[in-house]
Amino acid sequence: MSRVEKLRNCMKELEVDGYFVTTLQNVRYLTGFTGTTGVAFVTANEQFFITDFRYREQATEQCKNFDVIIHQAGVFQELACIIDDLGLQRIAIEADEMNVATYQQLQSILNIEIVPTSGVIEKIREVKDASEIKIIRQAIEIADQAFEHILTFIKPGITEIQVANELDFYMRSLGASGVSFDTIVASGVRSSMPHGVASQKVIESGDLITLDFGCYYEGYVSDMTRTIALGTIDPKLKEIYEIVLRANEIVNENTKAGITGKQMDALARDYITQKGYGDDFGHSTGHGIGLDIHEGPSISFRNEEPLVVNNIVTNEPGIYLAGLGGVRIEDDLLIQEGGVEILNHSPKELIIL
Repeated sequence: MSRVEKLRNCMKELEVDGYFVTTLQNVRYLTGFTGTTGVAFVTANEQFFITDFRYREQATEQCKNFDVIIHQAGVFQELACIIDDLGLQRIAIEADEMNVATYQQLQSILNIEIVPTSGVIEKIREVKDASEIKIIRQAIEIADQAFEHILTFIKPGITEIQVANELDFYMRSLGASGVSFDTIVASGVRSSMPHGVASQKVIESGDLITLDFGCYYEGYVSDMTRTIALGTIDPKLKEIYEIVLRANEIVNENTKAGITGKQMDALARDYITQKGYGDDFGHSTGHGIGLDIHEGPSISFRNEEPLVVNNIVTNEPGIYLAGLGGVRIEDDLLIQEGGVEILNHSPKELIIL
């Protein structure tokens, strides 16, 4: 079933005769358009892509199965013409991405019933098709190669920001279009900060270093974390490293289609709690990745829905001890019927440089 047909099935459940798509990632997902200005409108039998003159050639090339409309008076005016021509009465919008002023403007121009919706296309996006999985594999391969490279770069005296920049530039050299998020390089006591974005701190012998990074490749992301040591580290840090590693392995060994996000989260959390560090693991165990770095399904105590085949989620337990340091180890997992495929292949045993 095509992506548009999946949306049409949702439209039937919502009892709407049109769906107005304005979130750029969702527009891309449905149409293939990679530009920055454009909307999609899907009805029971037709699909339209509306953009401006700048994207006429690009839209014609990329949006193969859509009627491409180059607006003159404005997107809403073109939408109104389509709605009037087709006699539509009730359309859905993406409420999460539309501010009040835009909604009021749309309402005044269309003068029909507008149904706010949330997360409809995002839910469809949670299950990856073969083309998406292939691209994500490549994004993850780039991250794996970057990790191998950065191990030859890190040494005492360089700064976290230098490491982050080297990672970022190296991933671009392998074909990445950009980074998935601001690269995290947190060394020494800063490694106790789960989101310790790279700073001017100088990396020293005896530091534990957490590297959390990923890239965009053909629109899709990778996301991995490895924690390494530079020289001899505090025995307490070695202890928590082994605990986090085992928690990561327990999740990988016991996750499969049918397990809920809550149950997957508990696999790591219960083990870390049993080892006495439950209070030092304060974030969720993971999240979905795809066109966005954080998307569904959530791997947390809030998600009681079962995972399904071809979800791609992260597995990233951690322990963070303020004033000493922290450890996080993260894999990207492809959910399968009887288990998972670990998509990244970088080593996880403690590497001491």
